Amino acid sequence: MALRSQQAQESPAEASASPPHPPRFALIFAVARNGTIGRDGGLPWRLPEDLKRFRALTVGHAVIMGRRTWASLPRALPERQNIVVTRDRGFIAREADVVHSLDAALARVSRPLPAFCIGGAELASVALPRADTLYLTEIDRDFTGEVALPPIDRTQWREVSREPRRLEGDDGFDFAFVTYARTRPPDA
Repeated sequence: MALRSQQAQESPAEASASPPHPPRFALIFAVARNGTIGRDGGLPWRLPEDLKRFRALTVGHAVIMGRRTWASLPRALPERQNIVVTRDRGFIAREADVVHSLDAALARVSRPLPAFCIGGAELASVALPRADTLYLTEIDRDFTGEVALPPIDRTQWREVSREPRRLEGDDGFDFAFVTYARTRPPDA
């Protein structure tokens, strides 16, 4: 599932450059090599560095999530505007705004941009065409799970940064923090 840079005729400086404009709407996920992003209402791995990166990127911004992602959290994510998207008109979430569409979620954002879609897969499939940036933690290992990241058309994305890492220990694995910028304007 990991996106790889295309063998384009970009110079190394272009490949590692920042996106041409500040991101407005981003997806942020950790994803296993086989596309898995979740298992049994949680993450199928323990990766403290990924959680630190997630926090560093999202604090001070809006985080938009589906109802099941909200239910998987012990509480509202602190120092962020929590927005839950659900079709259930009676759903109430303490310490979060509840809306019924991605459009309504984006209209509700009151924190500085970018707003972040943080899950789950169903919301990501609707959000992906509208995002201008992807922040992925690409895990170089397959994991079992029932939730997968929707397919990403890599012809629409350009890798702008990659930070290889390794989780040490008996059950360790390689992973990378990777940022992608959309190569054409996102869908309106």
